[in-house]
Order: sequence, then structure tokens, then C-alpha cells
Amino acid sequence: MVSTKGSVVKENLRRPGLLVLLVFCLPGWHPIRAAEQRMNMIVTAAYVSERGMDVYKELGDYLGKKTGYKTRLVSGTSYEVADLLLKKGHIQVGFVCGLPYTENVEKGIYRLLAMPTMKNQTGNHSDARGYSGVPGKYYSYTIVQKNSAITSWSQLEGKSYTYSDKKSNSGYNMPRYKLLQMGYSSWNDYFSRIVVSGSHEESIRLVANGSVTASSVDSLVLDYDRSIGDMNALNVRIIEHLFDGGAGIPPVVISNQAPKGMFEKLQKALLTMHQDPDGRVILDKALIEKFLPPEDSNYDEVRKYKKEARKRGFVDHDEE
Repeated sequence: MVSTKGSVVKENLRRPGLLVLLVFCLPGWHPIRAAEQRMNMIVTAAYVSERGMDVYKELGDYLGKKTGYKTRLVSGTSYEVADLLLKKGHIQVGFVCGLPYTENVEKGIYRLLAMPTMKNQTGNHSDARGYSGVPGKYYSYTIVQKNSAITSWSQLEGKSYTYSDKKSNSGYNMPRYKLLQMGYSSWNDYFSRIVVSGSHEESIRLVANGSVTASSVDSLVLDYDRSIGDMNALNVRIIEHLFDGGAGIPPVVISNQAPKGMFEKLQKALLTMHQDPDGRVILDKALIEKFLPPEDSNYDEVRKYKKEARKRGFVDHDEE
């Protein structure tokens, strides 16, 4: 099902084969042409949670105003669909996860535009570390139910576990590396039951209501949902931050099929956003301090975690 409202498009398609429905069935939807002043943006990894999509709408409107492009925001797609849309140039700008970034930048699908650094420097909850000293980084929070007696990964053996998506860095790549550090070579070697949730928000809900024992989720999503008083987010407790120093934060990327000049205009708007009063208001809502210039090496940890899993023969969930 696909629905439109204003300049926001939400769709629940999860199979790349349904790309044609996205591109040709939406009113006014077509590949961008060089003469058009249009910028389509997609969100697959968030600085806010699904409940904060209005913040992305405000961000898109702001960037449109600053660059002169008419913006359209797309959310709710799978990582595969987003990659395909960016590759074909139907989407020009993506807010994506660090793991797909490292894969797709090497394939020449898109390039790094900017990286956020978070405003929450000290952590507003006793179990959250905050982002002091780690600009451009975030964490994978391993969580359990708030009243659980579990305090460490060593107590999760034989328990149930959920992850969001195999292409998620914080939801899959980082906890997979944790299992490698502990000497395990597959998910089923350690956990009694694995559930694929489809999103960090759903992972948090499943842990909060006791459906599963634990999960590892995007720290930005949990931080945001706690900041708005979401009951599921307030009913879980962080038992570990993966890892010291964090990993490269979900970046902003631009398709290599984007029109000439879009990169420069958009990057300038993002990097100066914190200096603009209107931009500052939006950044504060997203718990972002400012956007940083692109630095590909910021994602070397993400590459390392995946490389080690391949090198050491880790058996992924759908291969067990």
C-alpha cells in the first residue's frame, strides 16, 4: 500500500521487485530531469524514531528552501528498495545506515554528503553514556526489560533475541561482532530463539513487553523516543554500549545520478544549518548539534565488524 500526504510519501513495500509501483504509480513521481528543480529524499536510518518523521519533513522543507529544490520525503522502505532508488537516481538524497553506506559507496551508487554529531553529550538517563568525545559516532544499545535482573551479555546465553534487519549496523553488524568477541560463530550458538523485528522501534517494543529477552538497537532511536516520553523506550534498560568509541553515525548521502550542482548546494545548507536560527530549531528537535563535513574513514569500524565476520566464518541468521 502506498499513500501520499503533502510532500511526504510513506510506503510499506519490502521487495525491490515492487520498485515499479513506487516510480510509476505515484502522482507526479518520475525520474528527475536535469532541468527540474526537484529533490527526492529517503529515510532508512533515523536520527529520530518513526514517531519523529515530522522532524524529517521539517528538515526536507528547510533544505528545499535553502537550495531552491522542491523536496519530497519517502519513508518506510526496506534498505534494498532505498538502495535501488538511489542507484537509479529516482531518489537523490538518502539518510542511510552506516553498513549499507560502506557497501554502496564502494559500488559507486552514492557518495557521502555530511554526517551529524549529536547534541546529547552526557546522556539524559543513567544507563546512557552520551556522545561526549565521539563526534560523528553513535552506539548500538543492547537492551533488556527495565525490571530484568540481566546486567550483561554473559547472562543472555540461551535467551531470546530480536534484531531489526540484516543490513542494520547497530541492529545486526555490531552485535554480530560482539558474538565473535565472545567466541561464537552463529546466532543460534548463543540464543535460543531469534526474531526479526523489521525496525528498531519494533525491537524496543518486543523487549519492553517481554516478548523477547533482549535486542541491540540504534542509540539515536532509543534516545529520541525516551526524549518524547515513549513508554516502550522508558520500559527498557541499556546493559551495554557497543562499542567503546561507538561507530560511524548514519550519514547523509547523495546519489551519483543527482543533477549537477545539487551536491554543493545541499552540503552548504547542511554544514551551516546550526548557524541559522530556523535550522537550529530543527536540529534541536532531532537532538543534533550540527552536521560535519564528510569523512569516509569515520566508517572504518563498520567495515571492520563486517570483515571480521566474513573472515572468521560467522554463519548469518538466514544461513543457519
